[in-house]
Amino acid sequence: MTEPAPQDKTVTKDTSAEPDGGRKAPRVGVFVCDCGSNIAGVVDCGKVREAAEKLGDVVVAKENKYTCSDVGQAEIIKAIKEHGIERVVVAACSPRLHEPTFRNCIQQAGLNPYLLHMVNIREQCSWVHGHEKAKATKKALELVKMGVSKAARLEPLEAREVPVEPSSLVVGGGVAGIQAALDLANMGFKVYMVEKEPSIGGKMAMLDKTFPTGDCAICILAPKMVELSRHPNITLLSYSEVEEVKGYIGNFEVKVRKKARYVHEELCVGCGVCADACPVKVDNEFDLGFGQRKAIYVPFPQAVPLRYTIDKEHCIHFKSGKCLLCAKACANNAIDHKMKDEIVNLKVGTIIVATGYETYVPLRKGVYKYWECDNVITGLELERLLNASGPTGGHLVRPSDGKRPEKIAFIQCVGSRNKKIDRNYCSRVCCMYAIKNAQIIMEHEPNTEISVYYNDIRAFGKGFEELYHRVREEYAVEFIRGRPAKLKEDPTTKRITIRAEETLLNMITEREFDLVVLSTGLIPSEGSKSIGKTLGLTTTPDGFFAEAHPKLRPVETALDGVYVAGCAQGPKDIPDSVAQAKAAASSAAAPMFAKKVTIEPLTASVDEDLCVGCGLCVELCPYGAPELVTVEKGGTKARIIEALCHGCGTCAASCPQKAITCKQFTDEQIYSEIFAALGAEDKKGEGRKKAEAGVS
Repeated sequence: MTEPAPQDKTVTKDTSAEPDGGRKAPRVGVFVCDCGSNIAGVVDCGKVREAAEKLGDVVVAKENKYTCSDVGQAEIIKAIKEHGIERVVVAACSPRLHEPTFRNCIQQAGLNPYLLHMVNIREQCSWVHGHEKAKATKKALELVKMGVSKAARLEPLEAREVPVEPSSLVVGGGVAGIQAALDLANMGFKVYMVEKEPSIGGKMAMLDKTFPTGDCAICILAPKMVELSRHPNITLLSYSEVEEVKGYIGNFEVKVRKKARYVHEELCVGCGVCADACPVKVDNEFDLGFGQRKAIYVPFPQAVPLRYTIDKEHCIHFKSGKCLLCAKACANNAIDHKMKDEIVNLKVGTIIVATGYETYVPLRKGVYKYWECDNVITGLELERLLNASGPTGGHLVRPSDGKRPEKIAFIQCVGSRNKKIDRNYCSRVCCMYAIKNAQIIMEHEPNTEISVYYNDIRAFGKGFEELYHRVREEYAVEFIRGRPAKLKEDPTTKRITIRAEETLLNMITEREFDLVVLSTGLIPSEGSKSIGKTLGLTTTPDGFFAEAHPKLRPVETALDGVYVAGCAQGPKDIPDSVAQAKAAASSAAAPMFAKKVTIEPLTASVDEDLCVGCGLCVELCPYGAPELVTVEKGGTKARIIEALCHGCGTCAASCPQKAITCKQFTDEQIYSEIFAALGAEDKKGEGRKKAEAGVS
């Protein structure tokens, strides 16, 4: 007796009938992915496939162990060609992860790539219903049913291309911005760097030593600063701020305000004669108030550009109309108190945001007494005191009396990992810079006693775990596990007593120190807040810029053509900032090398006959895609700038006239999913009419 041939699980149906009020039913193929055990470990994928076979419009349904693999994609291509599939449903993971993969796959088979619909049965089923397998399977069945109903109503779309201006804007002149600008310039692209301070360099220019090289920070940074200023492809706009950004990837129009220095940069030679003549002394922000500068100044000796700037707030001439000693002293006639701000208009193809960070400022009425006690300082203030070009020439002294401190305490996690002040994140660098500075102090003053109060030592980065152990063992730095609860100052000696619970000793202790250093965390800079608002960038709950995808698109933002680098994206050290800057430069260069960019067609569209030009969509769109224009028929109508639109649907949902539709998310498509989920038939649109009327 001949053994019967194995049954082919592929079912082919006649779908030429026209249900749904005359709509010709397309031929739909369903492909269910096991994703190893990620999906199949919870969802019965065989049942899902069997149920899909029985759905109307479905001509073939298959199950694959890994649909995204070469084998899985080959099976999709084969099924499309053999069964004449016109729409594809892939039941697998999130479309955010593999939608481009499957779009390319069906395009190879000759289908329009936008005739694909992905059903998420991994994140939305197996990963969230791991202990309810039967219910997870049932939910997956319903999602596939909804997906097939929508897929049958998908329309082919065509992506379009726009040209890309071969120039880039870098906002922020710290180490990340400098690296990104140099990389782009060395690729041959025109780069405009905008820095709000009189000099580039950022926070790195304020630091003393860097680990693991042991070089002074400015010795590493200064050559790059000079290289940037002299590069023929880079235009440096220091003491400037971005005021407005319009346009989209490839065609950004940027308005930059170049603030008046009251010194002509082309005439100033940085000799400093003007500063010598100036009678005004104020606290130097670069030295965090420990040193002083004149009303006409450069931030630090290695500043780039080395051009003086007049502080209008403290200049006598701007207050009384007198003085002018600086102008009289300048042999080059570079000083001009009548200078005005200048507006510079730029056109660029891509933008890199590298606006850095600020350090957390302790609370005025906090337990650490930062504002009350002179001898309680921050980690960055310690960097300036240790710096050879700092206010004390590199000699560590107590701010209260200028004497050398013999006992020093570091307190970790100040402004980090603290839910009470909404700073839940670890700033990543605090443990490292405390350990580094402890070593520097012990190398210069080996008799100093140093104690570090910590919660957990996070010796993140190359070589820091080894440094942590070396500082403990070779330099006898004491690490105390416990959070200080109270600081008290002796009014006579100005010494600080720290009361803390030492968890390893399981006891409350009180220790007295000459100097207390608060290892303050990193927070988003004011520049980040400003440029974020101008560009409309999204942020994380911590206030740092959100990347498009933490794993796959770590330097891209939700706004196409805008990239992020360095601490603007989150706390990180110098090597990571440089690495991310190089990644951002590479990402920004890609569309400029291509000279064109493809615009996603899943955008909103406006029906001018229904639009009344109310402008609500313009106000609510997070990407600035809608704009109001005057039409030939007269009146104002909304129009969508497709290159800016992300198809989020905010405009469509808010439009009171229902004049806006999102492609592939039309009312008909969404209602079809709803009725499929409810098991209702809607052949002539009666259910939709009832739903619109609010009738169940």
